[in-house]
Amino acid sequence: MMSEREYLKWCSLIILVVQNASTILLLRYVRTAPGDLFFSTTAIVCQEIFKMIASVMLLYFETFSFNELKNTIYQQIINNRMDSIKTGIPAFLFTIQTNLVYLAISNLDAAVFQVTFQIKILTTAVFMVLLLNKNLRILQWIALLLLCSGISIIQIQNVKSSANEDNTHTNAIFGLFCVIMACVLSGLAGVYFEKILKNSKVSIWVRNIQLGLFGTLFASMTAYLSDFDKIQDKGFFFGYTAWVWLNIFIQSSGGLLVAVVIKYADNILKGYATSISIIVSCVASVYLFNTAINFVFVIGTFLVVASVVMYSYTPPSSSLPLINSKQSVAQNNETK
Repeated sequence: MMSEREYLKWCSLIILVVQNASTILLLRYVRTAPGDLFFSTTAIVCQEIFKMIASVMLLYFETFSFNELKNTIYQQIINNRMDSIKTGIPAFLFTIQTNLVYLAISNLDAAVFQVTFQIKILTTAVFMVLLLNKNLRILQWIALLLLCSGISIIQIQNVKSSANEDNTHTNAIFGLFCVIMACVLSGLAGVYFEKILKNSKVSIWVRNIQLGLFGTLFASMTAYLSDFDKIQDKGFFFGYTAWVWLNIFIQSSGGLLVAVVIKYADNILKGYATSISIIVSCVASVYLFNTAINFVFVIGTFLVVASVVMYSYTPPSSSLPLINSKQSVAQNNETK
């Protein structure tokens, strides 16, 4: 009979797969569905507010005490303003990244976007080496090379297939540019946020509340600067449907959900969940969006999935050498 730990582990896998796949598919649907198109900048404001509320609730669940919640928020957020301001940098980067994701998914097929968005593994790894002096195993560097190869194959095929129509070709190039920039900002913001977490004893939920506060501020400024006239003319919630609200909920809860369930899983399981979600997204895109999947796309996707699994894999005994950004020669038989 399956133990409780094993049961929670497999539930985590299912939740992560559903969350990862549904996020991209639903986002693609609400951006391309017929009818009035909502303003993505207002959706991002709602996402940040939802994220902040969810973080407050999760912080309360740690003690189930409103007095403790009030004291924590006052002492660690309001009273400790300088520490809170540090989260403004990743919040700003995350806000720009989210806007770029909306632009990218509006110009790329869901399957192409899902696979290409895995570039964030590469950008995150680079920033971890540069900012955190993290060591990467040779297997991880090989995985990153496979990742670049797979994504390059898919994007070359995607651009060629859209070259017959100038408008579609332009959209493919613009979508690729947006997703690459989103991955760069995602990697930088994520690593910077991790550095903040490691250098303090503040709860992750307090940090997410701080991110939500600054994120709401920056997202509101973006909405004002980009779409003020349209919002004033048509309203803040113009084009909102039940599907849009569901998309906002999933987008805002995604990172928090992973943070909650990952305690029952491990990095390998998270890698498998990402890999499975890529396959699910690709298959679902064929039926939902009539995406053409050919042999070249399958090869590229296989390389990306393989790279995700390889990058997440941690050998039981560290017999693989590590490569550090300051090392010129790999050290064999090095142990962690």
